[in-house]
Amino acid sequence: MALLLLALLPVWVAWANTPFHLDLASRLMILAIAAVSLNLILGHGGMISFGHAAYLGIGAYCVGIPAYYGIHDGYLQFLLAIACSAAFALVTGLICLRTRGVYFIMITMAFSQMVFFAFVSIEEYGGDDGLVIDMRSRFAGLGNIENATTLYYFIFASLLASLYLVHRIMRSRFGMVIEGIRGNERRMQAIGYNTFRYRLACYVIAGALCGYAGALLGNFTNFISPEMMDWTASGELIFMVVLGGTGSLTGSVLGAAAFVLLEEWLSAVTIYWHFLFGALLITVVLFARNGMAGMIDRLGRRAWRRSS
Repeated sequence: MALLLLALLPVWVAWANTPFHLDLASRLMILAIAAVSLNLILGHGGMISFGHAAYLGIGAYCVGIPAYYGIHDGYLQFLLAIACSAAFALVTGLICLRTRGVYFIMITMAFSQMVFFAFVSIEEYGGDDGLVIDMRSRFAGLGNIENATTLYYFIFASLLASLYLVHRIMRSRFGMVIEGIRGNERRMQAIGYNTFRYRLACYVIAGALCGYAGALLGNFTNFISPEMMDWTASGELIFMVVLGGTGSLTGSVLGAAAFVLLEEWLSAVTIYWHFLFGALLITVVLFARNGMAGMIDRLGRRAWRRSS
């Protein structure tokens, strides 16, 4: 139902003449893709990364930097976003995945902050002030995403593809091994699986997918800055996954939607909206098992039992 509403939203926006809602939904879906990628390693792999937003920034800069030199080929930009994010995930994953628990959390945040300060220091690309993208990516034969509606449907198609990809991964033998590693890594090692390689592969896939979301974000905002990869942005992605429900495919989308819509509404009501956000997360963790997705599932089961 939610996906159907997203598909029909541009029709309603054109009728009501409210382009703001189209922009809001576009941002929501981009963050949903990033949350889905994080949920792949957090919800399914048990890897709590506090530096996942680094891939958003890397993907966005892979659009902005070529555009700075007059290169607007979307195929090249998105390929760079995926490849650079995957390469960064591979290099950092080789180090991060040798740690566990709070050490893994801190080292992922450390790598993210290293990238953050690296881009802050590069004055050629705007430094801390960021970089304006004068023209969106161009895809020969696929239309022009300069149009807001075309960009919206491009993002919508990307969200569907991301959901399908993660669904297929988690239903495959690879995904079952990842779930098994999260449950009992020593047992999986005893069976004969190289758990480090499986976790590394999952980590790289998640980074590449988030880099793709970053390329979409750069095109959507027409502006990139190091703030996209700050540790607070990673915290927001974790908030979305936990709020929606870890390990749930639809939960990541629900969490991103709740985050974006509540942020928009609460920030217009009070300047203390961060406090309310924190209180909401605490409530969800304490009383809503497996987040919004789990709560909806339980309500559906109760309704079915009553009707039967």
